[in-house]
Amino acid sequence: MGLGMDRMETIRTDWNRDIHKFKFEELHILLDINSGSVHIIDEATWDLLEALEKLDGNISLAIRELHHRYPREELWAIVSQLKSLSEQELLFTSDSWAWRRADKFSDDRVKSLCLHVSHDCNMRCGYCFAGDGSFGGDKSLMSGDVGEAAIDFLLENSRRKHLEVDFFGGEPLLNFDVVEHLTEYGIREAEEKGKIIRFTLTTNCLLLDERVMDYLDKYSMQVILSLDGRRETNDRVRMVGMGKSSYDIIVPKILDLTQSRGYDNYYVRGTYTRKNMDFSDDVFHLMDLGLEHISLEPVVAPPEEFGFTREDIPKLEKEYEILTLGLLERLKGGEEVDFFHFNIDFSGGPCIPRIVRGCSAGVGYFAVDPSGDLYPCHQFVGDKNYWMGDVFSGLQKHKLQEEFQQAHIYNKPLCKGCWARFYCSGGCHANASAYMGSLDEPYDIACSLQKKRIECGIYYQLKKDFL
Repeated sequence: MGLGMDRMETIRTDWNRDIHKFKFEELHILLDINSGSVHIIDEATWDLLEALEKLDGNISLAIRELHHRYPREELWAIVSQLKSLSEQELLFTSDSWAWRRADKFSDDRVKSLCLHVSHDCNMRCGYCFAGDGSFGGDKSLMSGDVGEAAIDFLLENSRRKHLEVDFFGGEPLLNFDVVEHLTEYGIREAEEKGKIIRFTLTTNCLLLDERVMDYLDKYSMQVILSLDGRRETNDRVRMVGMGKSSYDIIVPKILDLTQSRGYDNYYVRGTYTRKNMDFSDDVFHLMDLGLEHISLEPVVAPPEEFGFTREDIPKLEKEYEILTLGLLERLKGGEEVDFFHFNIDFSGGPCIPRIVRGCSAGVGYFAVDPSGDLYPCHQFVGDKNYWMGDVFSGLQKHKLQEEFQQAHIYNKPLCKGCWARFYCSGGCHANASAYMGSLDEPYDIACSLQKKRIECGIYYQLKKDFL
């Protein structure tokens, strides 16, 4: 493993595939991919690693190439430090999981459901993958009977004690009576079976009123609140009726919940598009409103409407850098935010059972449409090629489930050697299917943006620790 010592003539030939180094502002950062260890290195160490990569790991040749820039003693001291980190399994570690069958890492039983309690919506957002909320079908609401059958399906097909249910749509608050009924039904039935269901509700906030807020308080339900940022950004895409602004309706409701009531179990979730590639200003705007838990996602849509092209990537990467430095500047002034994509934990390294296949779509996580049909996730709903059964008779497409079971990072050619594999888990299956035509080939634009977010998140956490 790692470096040999007697003058350390060479290092493992594949060492460079197990590290990732990058520069951000004043820092040279080195990531050990398999352990998750992060190191701040100096320029001499950076140059030595560059020379080693060029010279196939030959240490003597690398030092000979650099001795005119750095004293030999300094370079050999760096090699010794690298060896020490290697012996501590903090650097040049091998991927000890790659040779194992990845399907051993996951429970193929159900652990979470996305309940589409409403296939209707009271907004008309231009980029919505669900269209007008109907997912390409008829407008409909889930009945209490179908919802009960879905929760029974979850409880009967799970081994875990802790389970999850997300109320989704369309707009789930259009069917809030059923949301209330299913929450109470789920709590009662889970308790009888010695289990616990954690509930989440995703809403556009138009119907967020006292009754809903009281209910969220009562059951400590996590809520995802949709708002894209500045008024002009939000209202360009997120419209009510005939082009009416939604910002002025939504923002007071969000502030009532999160500030007047002090509700903290939330994320404000926005989407940025090709029409607002200065999206850092939208994050800062949300912070200026006093919001503390923020997620901003790139749209996945055709470029002729709202989506991105490969030519947009450099500008978007630069915008993430602007966002990173802006968040750190605000942090110096005492203003901290929980920005979802920068939440990187250095303490324990990558969690292999979690990262092998990410969200477990089609394996342990399913979406349920209003009729009770099962799909791998909410983005596949309505696509009959991905119909997997229903909550009454159970899973029917076991071969399709096996395809999702095998769509993990060690079976994806572009993922198994990628430095970011333990952070992105191979990307989104639905995006891969829609834009690359295969579950095994990740959507390339999303990959590029994810890698940049990870680098920014690592830098942000390192600098945060110094402030």
